[in-house]
Amino acid sequence: MTAEEKLEKARVNRIMSKGPVDVPFVLLVLLLTAIGVLMLFSASFARAFYESDSRTVAAATSVFTRQLAFALVGIGAMFAISKWDYHKWRRLAVPLMIFAIALLVLVIIPHNPLAITRNNATRWLGVSGFSFQPSEVAKFAVIVYFAATISVKKDKMARFKEGVFDYMLLLGVLSLLMLMEPHLSGTVLILGIGACMMFVGGISRGMVVLGVGTGLFGVLLLISEVLPYGRSRVMQWKDPWAYAQDEGYQTVQSLLAIGSGGLAGVGFGKGRQKLLYLPEEHNDMIFAIVCEELGFIGAALILALFCFLVLRGFWIALNARDRFGGLLAVGITTMIAMQTFLNVAVVTNFVPNTGISLPFFSYGGTALMIQLGEMGVLLSVSRQIPGPKSG
Repeated sequence: MTAEEKLEKARVNRIMSKGPVDVPFVLLVLLLTAIGVLMLFSASFARAFYESDSRTVAAATSVFTRQLAFALVGIGAMFAISKWDYHKWRRLAVPLMIFAIALLVLVIIPHNPLAITRNNATRWLGVSGFSFQPSEVAKFAVIVYFAATISVKKDKMARFKEGVFDYMLLLGVLSLLMLMEPHLSGTVLILGIGACMMFVGGISRGMVVLGVGTGLFGVLLLISEVLPYGRSRVMQWKDPWAYAQDEGYQTVQSLLAIGSGGLAGVGFGKGRQKLLYLPEEHNDMIFAIVCEELGFIGAALILALFCFLVLRGFWIALNARDRFGGLLAVGITTMIAMQTFLNVAVVTNFVPNTGISLPFFSYGGTALMIQLGEMGVLLSVSRQIPGPKSG
């Protein structure tokens, strides 16, 4: 490509990146974020009140106000990132992956003052009162790196070395680092995102089955034979009522919350399990509070919104201007879909409890900002879709 062609391509990219965003996707993101912040307020105020020294209204709403502030900043960041030409992420693919690996190594260094341990897992890094999970950065790094490299390989993806081996080796390194935290749900997400992008990138179905099967076998082997943390989770998943006073307590309380909600729920703010009965009621288990207060109908409507968001994300991927944009959209949408499914599956005891948050709902300001920023990247792809934004 000549210098003149590069300049012309850059000019076209600048023009197209100023196009309109995908309105349905924006509305779905804003609606889910608004509902998520409101449900967080309902789920968090009891514990925030009782665990504070002041016992004031300000203390009871402290979790809500913090999350609301991060949500507003995240929404602003989402629109700002949506105006940034997504092709620039290609140049950041390698540095971002190196940075993600460095963070994952940093969090498992023994006696690291920046590392934060909660519930027997060291998954967070904290600085000046702010904490985040390096796995959030790693998920986005995998999406960008895979999109950048797969988009230029085309037919080479059908070959084992270029299409499977190199990527499985990278996923293996990331998975090993995350299992050392341990972070089982994050490992499953990383493997799922990578496998989906490799499949969309052009590898054969047989290679997908082989790669996913190998990854899942390795995870299950570690759970059953190496990590006592994982074995205890599997045992209480099989029969949580037999461990209702210890390992299965959280699952039992979650099921009680879901069952007490019935068809229409007990009413917003009127749930009882959040009154210090259900652990992590404003974090990983917030969907149980949704079921209790809004009932089956409310929970189903929220899941329908997530389904519409995922479908719209894949629509953007199918209509993306180029292969790189399509792969970016596929990766981000797959991440939201898998994380939502796994969270709901854990809350309902469909799968063992692995500690995974619900996008846009669970407490975590930095995680919410990263999620909204990722939505901005997907909106940047939507800005460059040729023709009218309809579908």
